[in-house]
Amino acid sequence: MNKASTSEQLLSWGISGATSRIGLIVPSSNTTMETELPELFRRQSEATGQHYTFHSARAALKSVTAQELAAMVAKAGDCATAVSDADVDVIAYACLVAVMAQGPGSHEGSEAVIAAAAAENGHPAPVTSSAGALVRTLQAMGARRVAMVTPYLPELTKMVADYIEGAGIQVQDVIGLGVPDNLEVGRLDPTALPSIAARLNHAGVDAVVLSACVQMPSLAAVQKVEDELGLPVITAATATTYEILRALGHEPAIPGAGRLLSGPLKPAAAA
Repeated sequence: MNKASTSEQLLSWGISGATSRIGLIVPSSNTTMETELPELFRRQSEATGQHYTFHSARAALKSVTAQELAAMVAKAGDCATAVSDADVDVIAYACLVAVMAQGPGSHEGSEAVIAAAAAENGHPAPVTSSAGALVRTLQAMGARRVAMVTPYLPELTKMVADYIEGAGIQVQDVIGLGVPDNLEVGRLDPTALPSIAARLNHAGVDAVVLSACVQMPSLAAVQKVEDELGLPVITAATATTYEILRALGHEPAIPGAGRLLSGPLKPAAAA
């Protein structure tokens, strides 16, 4: 088959040279990021005609403990080298708490390590992390005060709240679900989130973080909670999606996942 006929065949299958490759670095026990992000980008594709593929590298993590989190962070460079072999257009480091456990602002160092590893491998790419994406997206929204849900034990929940407050955003209220096993976090029922969110003290907040964890399923509840509370609702996964789209130069056009991804970003006060 010559190049012309090959190109025609690819177009007939809906595949084009404009396809963006998205690299993910995820914990080995993650079962959610590789389901929620492809669904979000499927909706983006339907709305815009843009195409996306996903390419993952995994780092060992079973229990959300300080020791395992630190070990995962130490493997970020190796994972970046592996995933960059696919010549990806952007890399997302998808373990919020692993980065936040290293202290306020640690996303900047983690992202720099990943970017350097990809560049040294001959495939430079822009990098985001779920930790960095969450705080930067809240800042871009103009959110000064938030309420939040996490799946973590109390000490990790406090650490996440402290990290967000270290970025200049007040955490008015937080509910932690106390689940230590990462696989169990991935089995949590997202349809329970609206009733959990309703218990938050959200009076006067600018936004609600429905899932401060890329492993805790939340996509099925984001729009419902946003509609019920009348407030912008984001998650670690939707914030990461937002930054991936920005890195690719694509305008969000994703329905049913909150106003953050529905179109041009509006400040929380004006949303």
